[in-house]
Amino acid sequence: MTEATTTNPKPKSKPASAFEAPKFEIPSFEMPKMEVPAAFREIAEKSVSQAKDTWEKMKTATEEATDVLETSYASASKGAADYGLKVIDLARTNTNTAFDFASQLLAAKSVSEVVELSSSHVRSSFETATTQAKELAALAQKVTTEAVEPIKAGVTSAFKKVA
Repeated sequence: MTEATTTNPKPKSKPASAFEAPKFEIPSFEMPKMEVPAAFREIAEKSVSQAKDTWEKMKTATEEATDVLETSYASASKGAADYGLKVIDLARTNTNTAFDFASQLLAAKSVSEVVELSSSHVRSSFETATTQAKELAALAQKVTTEAVEPIKAGVTSAFKKVA
């Protein structure tokens, strides 16, 4: 018997995966050298210059708006603190008045004196409440005006710049 040997001329290669994409070479193309016309170049330079100018104007306007808001906020914060202190002061005054009234009632010797003290206290309390309400309203108006004034001035300034 003769032994037959077969030789495989191709070496065994790795089987291609079902998910492997075929490999193609991308041809390289040289881009043609084109000269940009002077008119286009000039338009592009003007556009860049205008964009820079606009950016600077917007930056300046934003910084001014930020300053206006900071000033307005500081003014409103101070005004709110002043208003709160005024309310505390009025509450202290009203509390002292109530304690004075209570001590006068305890010192009263007759019913007629109690009625007279009560009538006087009610009249005085009403007048005091009216005065205090006017003071608080005036202070609130002042605080609001001071807080809004920087914004008003900033908007007016901005419109003058635009016009």
